[in-house]
Amino acid sequence: MKTGARLWRGLARAPLAAYAVVAYIFLFLPSLVIVVFSFNDSKVTVWPPRGFTLHWYADILRDATLVESIVNSLIVASFATIGAVILGTMGALALSRYYFRGKGLVNAAMLAPIAMPGLVTGIAMLSYFEYVGFNRSLLTVVIAHVVFTLPFVLTIVMARLSDFDVAVEEAAMDLGASPLRSFLTVTLPIIAPSVAGAALIVFALSFDEFIITFFVIGAQSTLPLKIWSMMRIGIVPTINAVASIIIVLSTVAVLISARFIRVARS
Repeated sequence: MKTGARLWRGLARAPLAAYAVVAYIFLFLPSLVIVVFSFNDSKVTVWPPRGFTLHWYADILRDATLVESIVNSLIVASFATIGAVILGTMGALALSRYYFRGKGLVNAAMLAPIAMPGLVTGIAMLSYFEYVGFNRSLLTVVIAHVVFTLPFVLTIVMARLSDFDVAVEEAAMDLGASPLRSFLTVTLPIIAPSVAGAALIVFALSFDEFIITFFVIGAQSTLPLKIWSMMRIGIVPTINAVASIIIVLSTVAVLISARFIRVARS
């Protein structure tokens, strides 16, 4: 009887399992193809691969402009992450703790960049920098990326603060701790996993961002812009190697971020 029940449950779950397999193939097959071709011992992207080589990965280090674009992307992503995490955490604390007229409108305005197309955000940021007289550089890219990624930090940290027991902070202050010390020794350690998870997501988003960067950068270049310029002459194997590294790093960042957020919720 139990065997029959298990059989029926297995048959009932079969369509869902098949759907999951098809969905994963649809999502990850293009990325897997790029990774496979990054090891292909041929300058032409053809199937099946003609051999195994690490030559295209070594070519990355031989290309000075490509290395410079990677360094620029790391600089932009690092500073954008710091700015977005600080401002986003402060905003989440303010919106979670205080009630004021127009709070709903302020909340919606701070989350609006998530829904706004990157093209519109890029044009708006370019017009703003031109209006205030900012010369386009990596600094303007950092500012634009903070605007773009701040809502993600805000959303993640606010979700953590929604079930935070304020009485813990009040108890610390009753024992003589200042508001700043209470935040640093009580609140921050509790929300730290969510903040860390948000930081990893922001870093990955900033590192890969192309459209907004295209509008606000000056004479320098970031990795996505460099890849775009290289693809004007076709897909060279070095692009597959760079894309494979980005896929691996982004996947690791998202998995670690998900782990931090899961720890925070538990």
